[in-house]
Amino acid sequence: MDARGAASTPSDPRARRPGIALVSISRLQTLCETLAPRYTDRARFYSVREGYGAAVSALQSYVESGAVDVVLAAGSNGAYLRENLSVPVVTVKVNGFDVLSAITRATTTWPDQPLGLVLHETVSRELDDLGQLLKIQIRQRAYRSVDEVQHAVDTLAAQGCKVIIGPGMACDFAQQAGLEHVFLYSLGAVEEAFERSVELARVSREKESKRMRLNTIVAHMRDGVAAFDEHGQLEAVNPAMLTLLGVDDGRVATPGARQIELTRKLGPMLRELSESGIAIEERLEHIDGRAFIVSCVPIYEYGMRLGAVATVQDAQMAQRIDRSLRTTQRPKHLVAKHELAELVGDSPQIGKVRRLAGTGALHDATVLLTGESGTGKELVAQGIHNASARRGNPFVAFNCAALPEGLIESELFGHDEGAFTGARRGGKAGLFEIAHTGTIFLDEIGEMPAAMQSRLLRVLQEREVMRLGSGRPVPVDVRVIAATHRDLNALVAQGRFRADLYFRLNLLQVTLPALRERRGDIRLLARTLLARNATQYGLDTRASKAILEALSPLFDHYDWPGNVRELENLLARAAIYLDNDVARHTQTLHEVFPELLRLGPRRTAGGEAGGEAGGKAGGEAGGEAQHEASNEDVSRRDVVTRDAALAALQACGGNRASAARALGISRTTFWRLMKSGA
Repeated sequence: MDARGAASTPSDPRARRPGIALVSISRLQTLCETLAPRYTDRARFYSVREGYGAAVSALQSYVESGAVDVVLAAGSNGAYLRENLSVPVVTVKVNGFDVLSAITRATTTWPDQPLGLVLHETVSRELDDLGQLLKIQIRQRAYRSVDEVQHAVDTLAAQGCKVIIGPGMACDFAQQAGLEHVFLYSLGAVEEAFERSVELARVSREKESKRMRLNTIVAHMRDGVAAFDEHGQLEAVNPAMLTLLGVDDGRVATPGARQIELTRKLGPMLRELSESGIAIEERLEHIDGRAFIVSCVPIYEYGMRLGAVATVQDAQMAQRIDRSLRTTQRPKHLVAKHELAELVGDSPQIGKVRRLAGTGALHDATVLLTGESGTGKELVAQGIHNASARRGNPFVAFNCAALPEGLIESELFGHDEGAFTGARRGGKAGLFEIAHTGTIFLDEIGEMPAAMQSRLLRVLQEREVMRLGSGRPVPVDVRVIAATHRDLNALVAQGRFRADLYFRLNLLQVTLPALRERRGDIRLLARTLLARNATQYGLDTRASKAILEALSPLFDHYDWPGNVRELENLLARAAIYLDNDVARHTQTLHEVFPELLRLGPRRTAGGEAGGEAGGKAGGEAGGEAQHEASNEDVSRRDVVTRDAALAALQACGGNRASAARALGISRTTFWRLMKSGA
């Protein structure tokens, strides 16, 4: 049960009503208790029958617990409480109507008796004039404390006043002195004070609720937050700020010490803001040797700057969050799918590639991949990324020959909103920003325009990019892997590629061999690729051996200008067109694989094809007689071995004409090959 009778529990909605303490040491209490029941649906009331210091002590627990939002009192008691309590104090105000009403009651009850009026703080000169006009004897005395009330009553009594008009204490002292008395406060004045108290308590409760909610939110933030007034005095600070700046240890225990320490650490920012008026946003600062991301913005109220709020974020934490976001929100196409272990082959050449790439992956240096088209440069680039400490972070691939110069710049470096006609609203991050903490693979680097070469060189040197239309560089942490099928040394000599960029890129170089330079790996590669295609295209795995035997002439004698990519395409074609009964397709092998008609002398690592006429003659063969009469057939016999002829014969089901056509030689030449080993 609260002081005015309304029972409430914590679960009762009424328990959330604001609380008002009614403080009186005399007759005002009766009026308050009379009015309180009218307001129980809007507030809770607590009766305190103490005054001054005793009232402060009695109210302290109510205030600290948040039960009391406003205190209602009167006179000097109210003035004292206002100076010694942290909650608002509403005082009962005496107006002219209350004074005239009290004088009327006194003169009616005790006509022709001298009246003494006791008022708080000041007397009314207008009442002296009114007394003369109405021929009423009125003497006034003002008081500021309880002792002065006693003195005022005694003084008025000594001056012959028989009736005392004043607050409750004055009436009590008059009664003790044997004088008549009239209570000054009216029910209307107290009711008006109640209205003000209830409304003020409601507003105070709402503000306190918002403040507590905000404090709870700020207290649980990982970022440090501190608010300062216009004079630089600390108003509020959350625990995270104290922890981040090392102000929560035992050496800084008092609020004053915290103020000094925080001002020392954040003072330069506050002074800069005060002098320039420009907000500081997300700036990297070092405080006591630690890196923080800081902001400091002004607080305005009604157009006036009334302080500032500073936020501090641990730079390492921001980096971890940034990495986490980039990892979890990274698009699927920015993932490297291949490993170095997928490089198939036992040749010394491919072994060297695996060794150099694996060693380079352990370091963050730039890698330059060289080799003909189709040798697997992107597979090696992805393998290096996945073997490095950057695995799990973005892998971004870009073909420098795929777009015109203007689009290359926007694609690689990004642009701000409005940078050019058609620029994306809100701007766009470039591929270097997207690849942050990961790897960017620049394929066909030899085709990059000269202007873009200069910008790329700056990125490699400064490790920062600047978007089109922006004046603010963005730091990036990116590992660069470049690839080309061109001779960059020759391009540098011709002035078509920057020498300084070439030397920046050519830190770790890995050269991928052409397929014809590692023929010993072809069969293993073919089996691996055909098994993959067989699954994809539904080929019976039993057909793989027969298909490989049918295509064996290509493995040893074809030039493979398209390298591994061409081999993969050819095997995919085989998986689609052929099945387990390869012999059934012998008549159409040349239609499915026109490469069989272009078999020619091997190309050495340093030379060209042994002769162009051989390819043409095989492609133009129109009949058996032409095969037998062709001079080209003589050169092919030197290339096609008896083992190849036997393999072709088996693949064609013993049909010598089909085997000869598959090998691109005449039946006579085929017969001579077969007889040569007999």
